[in-house]
Amino acid sequence: MDGEGKLKNWIIVAHPWAFPASASPALVAISYAFFLYRRGEVSAINWRYGVLALFGAVTFHMAGNLIGEYQDYVNGVDKKEKTGPRRLIVEGIFKPKTVLYYGYVVLFIAVLLGIYLMLHSGLPLLFIGLVGIISSLFYYKFKYVALGDLIIFICYGLAIALGVVYVMTGELLWQTLLVSTPVGLLVVAILHANNTRDMLQDKDAGIRTQAMRMGLEGAQIAYQTMLLAAYLLIVIMVMIQMLDRWVFLVLLCFPLAIKNLKLMRKATMDNLGTIRFLDTHTAQLVLLFSLLMVAGNLIASLT
Repeated sequence: MDGEGKLKNWIIVAHPWAFPASASPALVAISYAFFLYRRGEVSAINWRYGVLALFGAVTFHMAGNLIGEYQDYVNGVDKKEKTGPRRLIVEGIFKPKTVLYYGYVVLFIAVLLGIYLMLHSGLPLLFIGLVGIISSLFYYKFKYVALGDLIIFICYGLAIALGVVYVMTGELLWQTLLVSTPVGLLVVAILHANNTRDMLQDKDAGIRTQAMRMGLEGAQIAYQTMLLAAYLLIVIMVMIQMLDRWVFLVLLCFPLAIKNLKLMRKATMDNLGTIRFLDTHTAQLVLLFSLLMVAGNLIASLT
């Protein structure tokens, strides 16, 4: 029986550890919409639509994980020798087609939710939603030609936050793109850590990620740049008063960022196993950074 009859396997195959990548920008967007409302820059906000958009973002993400799991298996990217999280298709716990159809069902649910929100907000959400559909269905194609980082930044770093704020306020507030960029950079860093760890296996599979194009040293510098740039952008946005000084709470998780940077620097081509779980650690950083940013927005809104 697929999943060995265990609910936990149906959860694990969807890579739930990665959900902070989609939930975090949505949460930041919700708190930012509230911040703008309290500052009088928007006339009203719809909390229900915000929560539904959060759920929709995670659902699109879940669908992409499942479809990507299938594609990585059939394209020879996932093998028993590969490090990192468990691959349940490789382990024989799921048939490949089962995971693919599972992904399609989840994607269908996400699309239905997106249509509902579009009918209650406006046509711009259609174009934002298309980004999510493309990312879910075809992310693997972008990843295999070194464009994975780009599509993830567009989808998770920009589109999710813009869409959430739009359904909550009824307005396309373009400054949201800058506000969500720090979280977007950290989300891309999750993928980048994953691809850096898998450089040798990906080469054997005949695909080419951005980390492979850069080489290990370049990949390490890129990872460092993304993490540090996230914090630098927060400082800049507070200085120009786009965000309140309470958002400096994100600095409380800077020691975790430093820990991750040190771990990345330890990696060598002979021992990429040292960063086996760096993608998971980076996902934890994304979640903590985002929750602190949310807290900063909420405190600023209520004081």
